[in-house]
Amino acid sequence: MEKEQEDQLASLLSVLPPVEFCCVYGSSLHPNNADKSSMVDYILGVSDPLKWHTEASCKLLYLPFSLYNLEMNPDHYASWMVQLKGAKLITQVADEIGVGVHFNPFVTWKDKMFKYGVVRMDDLIRDLLNWEKFYLSGRLQKPVHILVDNLDIGNLNSVNLRAAISAALLLSPSKFSEEHLYAKICSLSYMGDLRMLFAEDKNKVKKIVQGQFGLFRIMYKPFLDEYATKDLLRFSSSGGHQLNFSQDCGLSAASSLVSRLPPTVRSEMGLKLGETRQINESGIVLNNYFQRTCYTGGFDVF
Repeated sequence: MEKEQEDQLASLLSVLPPVEFCCVYGSSLHPNNADKSSMVDYILGVSDPLKWHTEASCKLLYLPFSLYNLEMNPDHYASWMVQLKGAKLITQVADEIGVGVHFNPFVTWKDKMFKYGVVRMDDLIRDLLNWEKFYLSGRLQKPVHILVDNLDIGNLNSVNLRAAISAALLLSPSKFSEEHLYAKICSLSYMGDLRMLFAEDKNKVKKIVQGQFGLFRIMYKPFLDEYATKDLLRFSSSGGHQLNFSQDCGLSAASSLVSRLPPTVRSEMGLKLGETRQINESGIVLNNYFQRTCYTGGFDVF
């Protein structure tokens, strides 16, 4: 990403309290996205959401004191939140009803529209490592551009990406294309999402993968090479711009892939490292797990 574009994406942060982590995701990363009016999506990680919502950024005003962010940027929030001045309510709704993320959509700044979700850093880390809500972990299994990373989340996310490949392989046949693999990874966070049956574009996953194919390849190449070294995956050229893959679907390979899934997933599947029961049915069990998790984990309604 060119520095000018990165500076434009980071400009919103100048009117917000400091964050520990910030990444941009979605259509704004599409290499061929010519729609400059489309909304730019962010995930913001902060140590304490309650404190963050009640502290204002005074960098532009040079004020020696703090104001409520709800007062500084009331147009970022729903009107009822401003009226109630409910930073505590905002965090409670996110934690107890939602997936731990509060979204402020349709934020206008410098003639552009933004949406940002605020999450507690501890929740972000737990979701990446354990797929507890499988919301943010699902987001970060797709291409993102990191703008702020004070706690090295980019490196920590490698655990999440490795688990995503393992899950996708368990859900795949013995032979498949590179696009199939990325589509399977991308679809993990949508499995069981009722919006995909009604409101969402049924070709959404295909459009995401085809639109960001190069970004997916850059993102996952180190892990694909690692799996090939461990004989879990074999590459072959398709004669085009894609690779073809083949994998060993035997018990030993399946057990190795299962061992790379988060502990909560292995527990939910009723598997323990070293056990052989149900491993030959791991794809079916995993598919059922994602359908249930994605349905109960909550939706991003915007």
